[in-house]
Amino acid sequence: MFVPCDRGGGSASSDFKGFTLLMPAVSVGNVGQLAVDLVISTLNMTKVGYFYTDCLVPMVGNNPYATAEENSTELSINAEVYSLPSKKLVVLQIRSPFIKNKYRPFCQTLLSWVKSSKCARVVLLSSSHAYQRDDEQLLGTPLRYLLTPDLEKAVGGLMQELNWKEMEKVAAYPGINDTEKVLHIPGGGITKLLFTESCSKGIQMAVLLKFCSEGDNIPDAFALVNYLNEWLQLIKSESNSSTDTSSQWKIPSSWRLLFGNGLPPALF
Repeated sequence: MFVPCDRGGGSASSDFKGFTLLMPAVSVGNVGQLAVDLVISTLNMTKVGYFYTDCLVPMVGNNPYATAEENSTELSINAEVYSLPSKKLVVLQIRSPFIKNKYRPFCQTLLSWVKSSKCARVVLLSSSHAYQRDDEQLLGTPLRYLLTPDLEKAVGGLMQELNWKEMEKVAAYPGINDTEKVLHIPGGGITKLLFTESCSKGIQMAVLLKFCSEGDNIPDAFALVNYLNEWLQLIKSESNSSTDTSSQWKIPSSWRLLFGNGLPPALF
């Protein structure tokens, strides 16, 4: 459940009526989490609370978005909520993996909070294993989207204008029965469960995902956040002729240690 911060003031209330909730899935390459980092850091979003749950591995660390020594010692935990009222945007950042068999309870708790806080829609940033694509998914862009029926009515036409590709369904039994198609998101964590639950509960949800592989996933995060920005226009492109806003996203200070310390010179 959502627990507000004292310092958040009035915006820390659990009423996010009309807001868009942006959150990541803990998926291959942590691409969604990295993309959400870029959004929080660039928009200088205010932490308004945290999401208290026993479904995530406990963790604590220092401020991942520290800008000075004064705020570098602030503590952060596994699921925190940030808000930007001027853009009607609320972000849930997840920083640790799920405990086994806790996917469904988390989804139920989350969607219950979405309804009680009156969020207008949910945008889930995710990723999927590139090596498990079928022939159709190998064509064109590695970026895909999914919309629940309730959101499809509202923004389906816009997705067509943006020339986005919807996530293809794949054969349930390849080589045996290719007519029965199912939604398959390997490496996507809670993505499929959260999407199907949102469909059944009438919640407006969009899933934006990228096919990728484990490794240095910073370029994937930039690609995904630029994809998101094409739709939500969180930041404006400096060039009218380009939709690439990569240079305008602010990399958080915590990314300096993304791959640990450098090799000690004494080794050579």
